Amino acid sequence: MYRTRFAVIGIGRYGTQIAHRLASKGAEVFAFDNRLDRIESIKDDVSLAVALDTTDIKAMKSQNIEDMDAAIVAIGENFEATILTALNLLDLKVPRVIVRASGENQMRILKNIGITEILAPEEEFAILVAERLINPSITAFLQLPDNYEVAELKAPKGVANRSLEDLNLVNKYNLTLITVKRCYEEERDGEMVKVEHILGVPKAEMVLYDTDTLVVFGTLSNVKRFLEINE
Repeated sequence: MYRTRFAVIGIGRYGTQIAHRLASKGAEVFAFDNRLDRIESIKDDVSLAVALDTTDIKAMKSQNIEDMDAAIVAIGENFEATILTALNLLDLKVPRVIVRASGENQMRILKNIGITEILAPEEEFAILVAERLINPSITAFLQLPDNYEVAELKAPKGVANRSLEDLNLVNKYNLTLITVKRCYEEERDGEMVKVEHILGVPKAEMVLYDTDTLVVFGTLSNVKRFLEINE
């Protein structure tokens, strides 16, 4: 069975939580930090832990980081190191580069160098970040007691051009569709732009598109089952 491979760079409190959560989900986790004490603290919990200067692209190549499915840069205390590490990951063409930022200025700088996935630790709990990494189709979710959640999902291909009556989410997947988000092209200040709208309470005759975002209620296992069957 294919296992997703993640590099977690920066093993402070936040990076450690993400690494532990990803490993608990069955992912292969490769932890990197320039401090040996942090590497020693996590080496028994991940697939590989290496003390490494990730601002040195040759050092990164020596660990085959370019073969990762995604890399999470969780360096918190040194933004220069964050930028250089992120640039190295982009140069190595890692498919997904997710970077921690503190504040609007850091976010703006990261966007300007080409980073599209940015984490704000004060808003993004590590457990939620890990879940989104493991399941990219889940764009956001609210964890509830007893393993239930409200999740935002990118509509899988298998639901495109099908009505809610045909999908029968409650009986087939034990999921309740709360609402649907859909993008429309609208004219704003003389320009055509895409604007997302909430479609309200779904009716049985509503037809879904593969560009929709679905907001559903159910257990995490049923959400995953729905995505796997319809991808």
